[in-house]
Order: sequence, then C-alpha cells, then structure tokens
Amino acid sequence: MPAEDVETRTTAAVPYTVRYRDGTSIKHGDGPAAFTISVADEQQLRKFLTADDYSAALAFLRGEFDVSGDLFAALRFKQSHSRRGWRHWLYAWAAKWVPRIESWWQSKDRAASNIQFHYDRSNAFYRLFLDSRMVYSDGYFDPPGCSLDEAQEAKLDGLCRELDLRPGDRFLDVGCGWGGLIFHAAGRYGVSATGCTLSAEQHKFVGEAIAERGLSGRVAVELADYRDLSGTFDKIASVGMFEHVGRRRLGTYFRKIHALLAAGGRFVNTGITRPQPAKDDRQSGFVADRVFPGGELAHLSAVVREAENAGFEILRIEQRREHYGRTCRAWVANLQRNEREAIALVGRETYRTWLLYLAGSAWNFAAGHLGTEQVLMGRR
Repeated sequence: MPAEDVETRTTAAVPYTVRYRDGTSIKHGDGPAAFTISVADEQQLRKFLTADDYSAALAFLRGEFDVSGDLFAALRFKQSHSRRGWRHWLYAWAAKWVPRIESWWQSKDRAASNIQFHYDRSNAFYRLFLDSRMVYSDGYFDPPGCSLDEAQEAKLDGLCRELDLRPGDRFLDVGCGWGGLIFHAAGRYGVSATGCTLSAEQHKFVGEAIAERGLSGRVAVELADYRDLSGTFDKIASVGMFEHVGRRRLGTYFRKIHALLAAGGRFVNTGITRPQPAKDDRQSGFVADRVFPGGELAHLSAVVREAENAGFEILRIEQRREHYGRTCRAWVANLQRNEREAIALVGRETYRTWLLYLAGSAWNFAAGHLGTEQVLMGRR
C-alpha cells in the first residue's frame, strides 16, 4: 500500500483475523483480512486491545502475541483501540521529562555510547534492509514506483547538486554512516571528502571500503565527535544526524558547523522533525528507551532560529515527509523478507524492535505526525 493510502485510510475499518493457540480462527469485518493477530486466548486478546501503546509494544517484543500480514494496517487498528488510562498519562509524563535529563547532562562519552547502542548492532544486520549503498535516511522516490536503490541514488545526487559540489572542493559529511554520500561525492563530483562517525562499526566499514576502492588520497573517515573536528571545508552535509544532538544543544551544533564552513560555503542539514505543536509522547518514549537513546526531535522553527542565530542564511527548505514514509516501508519489507537471517544476527527481540520502529515511523510520516526537511544554508 503506498504511503499516501495509509494517510487517507487512517480511520477506515480494516478486516482482520484473530487466531488462537488452540487453532481457532475468527474473522472480523468484510472482505479479505488485512492482517492476523495470533494470541493465546480471548483474555490475552482483550489485554492487547485495551493496552496502551507502550505496553502493547513491549508485549510484541516479548513475543506475547504475533502479527502477520499488513503490519501498517495492524498499527492503524491498534491506534483506534488504545486506552488512555493511568499508564498512558504516566508514560506521557516520562516521555516529556526523562529526555530532558539526557539533554541537560549528555557528555561526549554518553553521546558515543548512545550512537553505538543503535549503530553497532551489526553491519550485516543493516545490510539486510538498507539499499546496496547502506544509506540510512530517506530516499527520493521520483517516480514513486522506483526501487529503493534508485531512490537512494537520486537522494545522494540531489544532495551533491544542492551543495553545488565542484572538483577539488573540501567536503565534510557529519555523521557519515556507512559512507554512501562521501563515496558518491568523491566518485561522481571529484571532491576531497571527509566523513565522521561515533560508531566503531561504521568507521571500520568505511575505512575498509576506502582501502578496497583505492581512495585513501581522496576520502577519509574519522572516529570522532563532530565537536572535536577541526579544519575548514567548502561544503558540509549533515544527513539524519542532528536528531542525536538534542534540542538544548542545537545552538552549539550550528555554531560548530558554521566555524568549520569556509566563507561563502554551503551547508545542507537534513533530519526528522516534529511538527508544531506536537510534543514528546509515549511513542517517542519507546524509541528513546529501545532504539535511539538520547535522541530528540526538534520543531522546524527551532532549527531555523538556531541556524540563523549561528550566522547561517537559509537558502531553501524542502519537505521530504512522504519520501521518508516510502523509505521506511521499503525497509520494513526488506527486514521481513530477511527475518530468519536478522534473528540469527541480533536475536528475535532486536529484530522485532526494529520492525516495530520502522513500521511505526512509516505510519507517523504518512499521518503527518513526523516531518523531515532538507534545509540548505549558506555562510554569509
């Protein structure tokens, strides 16, 4: 189902099947079942239907129930049945205040630990659901039916053209991931590319790829916090990284990037945001606990304000929400297709955590609960 269909059918009744442990199956609704919920008995089904989202997510991770078929339709169904009892308000309160403690006190060591928690699972695990270039951010689906590989190549090329990369440019990718952008920029646009990451697994992966491709004179990767970088660069990109920075440190982040950028240089910042007036909730609490510790989503207005305060001029803003929704759906399909291998690499609970996280992200992008913007800036 395309991302836009998810958005327009959020309240539609979806037929589904319940399968009990004794083999009994009960169909609900008219038409073919979109998904099947497998539970032990009716008591467990009632517990699932009335549980808050956070408790239901943890039960799914523990394997207390299973879902097969259209996982996105199942998420939509659960949203319509969620109960707002005392647990809901407790988790909402925790989601609001607990991240603030992290935001106030996060050290560089803590930042490194948070990054390693998410990215150092296994390079082989990420290869199971990412594209061939291992790009871990939104692709550019134009046309909408193009493949994930085509979408990610279009995205990398679009970033390079947005930055107006020229042969000989000194280019920095802050939070370079597995190197997709620096390799593309060096290979197709002739720049001298440097990437930095706090992930030991990513650093090793990129370092080996540089050696294999014979690019040691043109491409480099540093295992470093962006705050410790030095030098001057003509063009800088930060793609899917500033979500790790924290709202209270956005000013420090943009001032550091500004200090690294040459006069007249360009900087493109791409990342996930939360639209006004949305705030942290129980879903963001689940992500902070189980997927991205230390991560925070800022409002676009805060991004623009802090960037301008640091001395940047905003040149262009492009909304990429629908493209990120399609990307997450493609990742979910890949992960489901490689379920057995993923479980062998990282275990069933981690597999289910990423599956739920990616499917939930696809749903939230489609429904407009999350946004992602590509912001082009210049140094005055």
